Amino acid sequence: VDVCRSSLVRAQVGARRGTGRYTVTMGKGLFAKKAIKKGDTIFIERPLVSAQFLWNSLYKYKACEFCLRALETAEDNARRLSGIPDLSLPHPELCKVHPELHQACPQCQVMYCSNECRQAAADQYHRALCLGTSQEDPNHPISKLKDAWRSMHYPPETSSIMLMARMVATVKQAQDKGHWQKLFSQFCSRAANEEEEIAHKLLGEKFQGQLTVLRTLFTTALYDDHLNRWFTPEGFRSLFSLVGTNGQGIGTSSLSQWVHACDALALTSQQREQLDSFIDQLYKDVEKETGDFLNCEGSGLFLLQSACNHSCIPNAAASFPSNNFLLHLSALSDISPGEEIGISYLDCCQCDRSRHSRHKILRDNYLFICSCPKCVSQMDELDLTSDEEEEEEGEAEGDDMEDEMTDV
Repeated sequence: VDVCRSSLVRAQVGARRGTGRYTVTMGKGLFAKKAIKKGDTIFIERPLVSAQFLWNSLYKYKACEFCLRALETAEDNARRLSGIPDLSLPHPELCKVHPELHQACPQCQVMYCSNECRQAAADQYHRALCLGTSQEDPNHPISKLKDAWRSMHYPPETSSIMLMARMVATVKQAQDKGHWQKLFSQFCSRAANEEEEIAHKLLGEKFQGQLTVLRTLFTTALYDDHLNRWFTPEGFRSLFSLVGTNGQGIGTSSLSQWVHACDALALTSQQREQLDSFIDQLYKDVEKETGDFLNCEGSGLFLLQSACNHSCIPNAAASFPSNNFLLHLSALSDISPGEEIGISYLDCCQCDRSRHSRHKILRDNYLFICSCPKCVSQMDELDLTSDEEEEEEGEAEGDDMEDEMTDV
């Protein structure tokens, strides 16, 4: 599976080494080759590998094992999330999930949204990972690896051991193993002390012992001579750091797709008011029953997207409008030729916080100090403590909660 490098991508984006303007130590960067207009799709990219979060799967969020497309119909999704088993959605024809096309692996019965995805997974990595009749066997080496990860990494998850497993399985199955090893090697590497910090962040206080346990289980389940360096203590830590640093969250939702399709309907004002009222109440019911975990969630390794550096005033943002693993990078503002394409590693609320607080979040989670134009312009501002800002945000959260719930 190759990264989707369309002519549009080549025409608009070039990757090269950064200059150090944005971080203390900066790796790759993406720069516009020609003018890009606000709202334009800069590129669409398919991940090298992706995987649903293990806790997400355990909580009955059903997603295609290959492309992460949500497998529940919008109505089934709404019923489960709201806890209302007889709920009926208006305009069911707007649901884009087609259960009649779903396919199971003949051996292990994991589900795919289509025969194409089932075949693509089998061709790339699934044959090396298929548990066959041992799918429910807790003593299978891969099952033990999954259980260990879940016991060490509680929700909300930010990465998955299965990304690493699929990287190994991809190389195992590949005829041109060097091609895939070269692709995976293009992701940013870290110094040993930074890798330890990332492991500590992902696994907690006992990370060193946990990392050893994971490596032992990983080796038992997946060892391959061609990748022996990935199974050494140093190599496994580097692989773990690579996935933790570069993994991009992926969210899919059949309910969200249905809501957006409803928004696009041509309705009378009375019909629109009735439909909006129904959707508002549905989200209130979902919030009461499930909270804000609305999506099928996982992560993937995207070669182009991973080259985008952070900016506190990003000119681009990633989304998944196809309800699968295809990442769409879109321009948030006009981008000039030669300008760097920057995305935000922070959410909207975090971006609005003071320079001091933004830097603390970025240092703690991504191990760099930002010097984007916004941070440079605020260098002389007084530092506002995190406690003060959290108190202010707590007061505003109640007002914003209802709006945020509809923005899935």
